Amino acid sequence: MLNSATTRGVALLKAAHFGPTLLVVAISFLLALSVLTWVDSLRIALAIFAGQLVVGWSNDVIDFPLDSAAQRYKKPLVSGKITIEFLKKCILVALVMAFVLSILSPFGWQGTLLHFLGILSATTYNLKLKATIFSPLPYIISFGSLPWAIYLSADKTPPLWLYLCIMIFSTAFHFLNVIKDLRWDLDQGVNGLPQELGQKGSIAVAILLVLTGFFCIVWLS
Repeated sequence: MLNSATTRGVALLKAAHFGPTLLVVAISFLLALSVLTWVDSLRIALAIFAGQLVVGWSNDVIDFPLDSAAQRYKKPLVSGKITIEFLKKCILVALVMAFVLSILSPFGWQGTLLHFLGILSATTYNLKLKATIFSPLPYIISFGSLPWAIYLSADKTPPLWLYLCIMIFSTAFHFLNVIKDLRWDLDQGVNGLPQELGQKGSIAVAILLVLTGFFCIVWLS
């Protein structure tokens, strides 16, 4: 029983894209820590974590047919370690928890609305936009809204350089992250902007974005 629960727990973390999820939660915590106490920062990080579970799990549910066709057995759904019905239930629980934790955190209603704007934007990417030339847009919206939600919780306005850099660097990550699955995506008709540009074009855009981000830090901070 314990081994089964552990296996399912590990599978859920993998389905949530644990690496990127942990990175977003850590960034959220550090941003909150710059304007709030560590306790309030932790409360915000927990709300963000629940929201990231929704995003990661919905991605695996939506991509399940494509992942199965490509035989991506590293995906828990494809390997059968968890079922799609179970994961859908987990998404609903995580969505409720994201709302409750957001409302009870320093976010309040204003920050919660911005948090859910980010979740909605990311889910729209999973559903449709990642296969269009507008694929970077959800990264801009979701990560652009994050510092606003946190800073407004402390009755502050995020500095221009901060939210510009977060949007820019997250978009650069989008172009680099797609490269590893570029051939599979093209074969399956997922033609986002990075896929349209190809490997060299995506790397060039990512480098340009990173340089622009550093320029913003140097000149605007």
